[in-house]
Amino acid sequence: MADHSVTVENTLQTLLTEKKYSTIRDILVTMNPADIAAVFAGVEPDKLPLLFRLLPKELAAESFVEMESEEQETLIKGISDSELRQVMDELYVDDAVDIVEEMPANVVQRILAQSAPEMRKEINEILQYPENSAGSVMTTEYVKLSPDMTVGDAILRIRRTGVDKETIYTCYVLENRKLIGTVSVKSLLLAPSDLQTIDSVMESNLITVTTHTDQEEVARMMSKYNLLAIPVVDGDDRMVGIVTFDDAFDVMEDETTEDMEIMAGMTPSDKTYLRSSPFDLFRHRIPWLALLMVSATFTGLIISSFEEKLAAMVCLTAFIPMLMDTGGNSGSQSSVTVIRAISLGELEFRDLGKVIWKEVRTAVMCGLVLSVLCVAKILLVDHLMLHTEGVNFTVALTVGLTLAVTVLCAKIVGCTLPMLAKKLGFDPAVMASPFITTIVDALSLLVYFGIATALLKL
Repeated sequence: MADHSVTVENTLQTLLTEKKYSTIRDILVTMNPADIAAVFAGVEPDKLPLLFRLLPKELAAESFVEMESEEQETLIKGISDSELRQVMDELYVDDAVDIVEEMPANVVQRILAQSAPEMRKEINEILQYPENSAGSVMTTEYVKLSPDMTVGDAILRIRRTGVDKETIYTCYVLENRKLIGTVSVKSLLLAPSDLQTIDSVMESNLITVTTHTDQEEVARMMSKYNLLAIPVVDGDDRMVGIVTFDDAFDVMEDETTEDMEIMAGMTPSDKTYLRSSPFDLFRHRIPWLALLMVSATFTGLIISSFEEKLAAMVCLTAFIPMLMDTGGNSGSQSSVTVIRAISLGELEFRDLGKVIWKEVRTAVMCGLVLSVLCVAKILLVDHLMLHTEGVNFTVALTVGLTLAVTVLCAKIVGCTLPMLAKKLGFDPAVMASPFITTIVDALSLLVYFGIATALLKL
């Protein structure tokens, strides 16, 4: 797909140079809006308005929604007020809100000035909801039906108003602005008679969210119940909008990206990698790197406090990296697994006991296998093949036992911290790899020197 976009982009550049605008239009109208946006991303900024003007009005608006905020801003600055007004008239409210949130203040003022009064009012209402809430990602454009309406009247209303709605596949039955049921277009088309009333064919077993429900929870519910859209109600149970599947998908993608960045020890970024400057990457990475560097001081202090014992048995030093790495890897495995389960709604804090017991049993099996392999490796490679000074069966046993205990501690820490973080209201991803690795490194050293002191009489 990337190669295809580059080919189309090069073709358009050639046609632009030759001023063959009708040919360019013929190519663009055959493309998907997302593909057009991808091609526009590689076009020179001064040529972008010209290409955009070649698109039919509806396709132009759909392509505009798919474009990155930088191209959108460039385009807004390069088109006239009337052209911007045409684009805004074709947008759904939730898409308009997304665009407004990404633009600088001066651009936002121009966008709102060229929006219809009704659109402007709805944008301002949605912007008042908390960030990352259902209210902030919902749209107010949905099909409303009344319970005493006939099936025939309902189909007629859909035909008349559906063109301006985000989705028509599910319609919402309201009474005094309160949601009392839903009905699908399939149910309306398959109803035995056009004279049946909506309350006789509607589904009254409702699944709703409130305007303040976290957007990640909304996406999780839509996935769980296989919904194309989910109704949003306010504090008085009045319906105010819907969250559609495409928005829920974007939420899941954004949340997953954010969790991956946090788990990798970075501050989340709104920009894609190629659009991030080296300074942007620096800003998002340096806080965690500095914190982890400082926290690693504890492991240095532990090693320093056992300098005399290490001097007496220098060969022990060679196994420190392996023990710390294995412990960190074991903790990361548990933490990532638990964080994923939490994000999918599979785990609650009340399951902590079950999780720890499961991880303990897993750790025992992993620890035993790794210990046996470690002891065998030390005896065969370090003792018999390399003849490393000081390495004997007792040293191998010391490292093997330390490895088993370290894996056990790492698994418990890795599964416990994310669940505690969730209970305290923090993002569980914060307790992922980098943070847990630092804790486990310190624990592995304490266990190592404790066992070495006991077995080797240091």
